[in-house]
Amino acid sequence: MFSIIKAAGWPIWPLLLCSIVALALIVERWLTLRASRVAPPRLLDEVISVTRANLPAADTVNKLAENSTLGLVLASGLRAMIAEPRSTEESLRMAFDMAGRHAVHQLERYLNALGTIAAAAPLLGLLGTVIGMIEIFGASGAGTGGGTNPQQLAHGISIALYNTAFGLIIAIPSLMFYRHFRARVDAYVLEMELAAERLVPHLMRFAVPQRG
Repeated sequence: MFSIIKAAGWPIWPLLLCSIVALALIVERWLTLRASRVAPPRLLDEVISVTRANLPAADTVNKLAENSTLGLVLASGLRAMIAEPRSTEESLRMAFDMAGRHAVHQLERYLNALGTIAAAAPLLGLLGTVIGMIEIFGASGAGTGGGTNPQQLAHGISIALYNTAFGLIIAIPSLMFYRHFRARVDAYVLEMELAAERLVPHLMRFAVPQRG
């Protein structure tokens, strides 16, 4: 493997760096976007059950916010209602919306970098191949009498193509994981929106009517 990397020349080093970064991002997103860390299945039902009679204490809300990303969104609504008992439905929805935007930003973290690697790796590989081909034909043309050895030329071309192959090896799994993570984030966003919509009328039961 090291001999192949050495033979492919300096253009393969950016591809190696991309492969390391892509692997780190894939592992990080795989661990971060687990359902237990983003949206536990029965979390909303538990929140509704706990708040059936009255609003929870601040410690309970803080534990909910630390539970998961969905818990942080739900806790924002509870905090808004606790802080301002006269909250309107519009202000409560706004609190959920602000927390949801922050949550989506965290879920989408590093996805753009992974998508960029998936798009750039084939181009870097092609660049390395083109540079290798230029060097091969330049060296062949500078030879004595302008003659070329077909076997040596074929070997040089195969080495130059290592860059393209390595670029595709990086790009294909990176693109697959990028699409997978993007679909997972979209599913989580929909789940959080539905949870907020369900919790809003539940919390509005505790709202103090405004004097008018």
